[in-house]
Amino acid sequence: MTARLVIMGPQGAGKGTQAARLAERLGVPAISTGDIFRANIKGGTELGVLAQSYTARGDLVPDSVTNDMVRDRLAQGDVEGGFILDGYPRNAAQVTELDAILADRGVALDAVVELTADRDVLLERLARRAELEGREDDTPESIARRLDIYAEQTAPLTTAYAERGLLVRVDGIGAIDEVTERLVAALDDASVPGAV
Repeated sequence: MTARLVIMGPQGAGKGTQAARLAERLGVPAISTGDIFRANIKGGTELGVLAQSYTARGDLVPDSVTNDMVRDRLAQGDVEGGFILDGYPRNAAQVTELDAILADRGVALDAVVELTADRDVLLERLARRAELEGREDDTPESIARRLDIYAEQTAPLTTAYAERGLLVRVDGIGAIDEVTERLVAALDDASVPGAV
């Protein structure tokens, strides 16, 4: 069995945490564009310097760079049994690109999970994370900007995925274990392979 999933939701909704937990449960890799960007920034690579010039302003890395990274990552052998994409796609053009990448591989998505959370809770979580982790790109202004970008560009994608019958909404507020159990139950209800 395979499980090919996208996990969506605003920054701070717990996507990374839940993607990692779900990936372990399903035995598939969690693929986070954010982790790839941060590793490149920390390593001072050409891509990292370019990515940082955008993230420092609270902007998103251009689609062309992101699409190439995702295409390369989904061509690796460990995704044969499935994957969880975290942080991609973020806009309609990336949805089209992901469709093309998967079509080239002869596969399709099983589900798109949207973790939902109230903006005030997100702002509080992200401010706390910035304080704990010392993330330079997590200023109050850049946090608010990224939440606005999500609302403008990414949130509407959930409508398109709902129309395809792929969207599974899960409340992202609560204890980590509670959210994980909610997520697994929702995927099971949606008959996603390997979700139990």
